Amino acid sequence: MQTTTSANVLRRAARRLGSRQALWLFGWLNVGLGLIGVVVPLMPTTVFLLIALWAFSQSSPRFHNWLYNHRRFGPALQAWHRDRAIPLVGKVLAVLTMTASVVWLALYSDLPGIAVAAVGAGLACLATWIVTRPTAVRRA
Repeated sequence: MQTTTSANVLRRAARRLGSRQALWLFGWLNVGLGLIGVVVPLMPTTVFLLIALWAFSQSSPRFHNWLYNHRRFGPALQAWHRDRAIPLVGKVLAVLTMTASVVWLALYSDLPGIAVAAVGAGLACLATWIVTRPTAVRRA
């Protein structure tokens, strides 16, 4: 019995459409998810844009350059590519958003306390990882 994984699904789609077109579509899917992440708490933006950047690097130099040099998203992508660094404002917003989400869950959700604690522990680990990454400095 064969299990279906996202990698297998992507591989089959690449064979059907051609790898360049599949990666191009995959890139745009991740751009869309990244844009949703701009407004939805707990949904990352930069991770999806990094995935899109990789997909475009394999399929479309035009869209890779567009995303990499984008006025809003480009600096964070460039900082990660260059130094594996996260801008300070990104770190602060990520930690504040995660904290607010756990507080909201604790005060207004019907989740059992253990579930809220599990979410809080997971987000605390993620926040620790984010804070311990190098901080990107703005380049002139």
